Amino acid sequence: MSVRVYATSVNYGDIVARNFKEISPHKFNMPLLFWSFAKIFFGWQKPKITILGSEFAGEIELVGKDAKLFEPGERVFGYLGQSMGAYAEYICIPEKGMLATKPATMTYEEAAVVPYGAMTALNLLRKVNVRNGQKVLINGASGGIGSAAIQIAKYFGAEVTGVCSTLRLEYVKSLGADKIIDYTKEDFNKNGEKYDLIFDILGKSSFSDCKDSLKQNGQYLLASFKIKQLYQMLWTSMFSSKKVICALSHEKPEDLSFLKELIEKGKIKSVIDRSFPFEQTYDAHRYVESGQNKGDVVITI
Repeated sequence: MSVRVYATSVNYGDIVARNFKEISPHKFNMPLLFWSFAKIFFGWQKPKITILGSEFAGEIELVGKDAKLFEPGERVFGYLGQSMGAYAEYICIPEKGMLATKPATMTYEEAAVVPYGAMTALNLLRKVNVRNGQKVLINGASGGIGSAAIQIAKYFGAEVTGVCSTLRLEYVKSLGADKIIDYTKEDFNKNGEKYDLIFDILGKSSFSDCKDSLKQNGQYLLASFKIKQLYQMLWTSMFSSKKVICALSHEKPEDLSFLKELIEKGKIKSVIDRSFPFEQTYDAHRYVESGQNKGDVVITI
């Protein structure tokens, strides 16, 4: 199918892909083997991915003669994954790809920033069975995954504490976090609170620091991890009531459809910080890299 793209985003993956030549194994937030695979995928000497953009919203222009799920004119949003390519006027995507009808309650810009973070957060929170009444702390609550994790954990009935910088306190509050901790002023491991789940998005904390903040049978969930954390996961699975969980997300098209339902029920929202026209993509990336954004950054096409 051919989709006319109206909006895409600048997310963490776009920044990493563009700068991967400068990212050493030490700086990479996953094990060496993962870095090697990524290096092969993105290119050793020069970029193999020449068009960035993993998430988008737009309108279907053309479908194949055997298409049954979508029709021309339908408004959609979707996710291209690591193959990327959404920084374009038109993209081709399989009918059974990561694609769903755009939520009626969202603009193209708002829908375009949802798929990457929300599908990842949904998959990881399902792996640890977040449920009603649990206390959940999200370290890195203002990023694409963290901001979605706040809202999805709230939907599952958890009491959510978000950890972020001073600049993004109001943004995280607007997403529905029950409590907010400014990590520049307070160490969440020293406030005496106990959590059923500590979800660290970029692996900025450590299990040794966090284990006293976990309840009995609590879980320490990592979306980014090194070999050390994999060993900790193995050890805690056998000898500790408090578990380290190193998890990878495996998205499916039905996840996007589920998220569409949550959005239309008012359970998930997007907060757009700034919108840049396609001609200012350079400026959009520089703005995100500067760390000034207090919400999502979108590119309109």
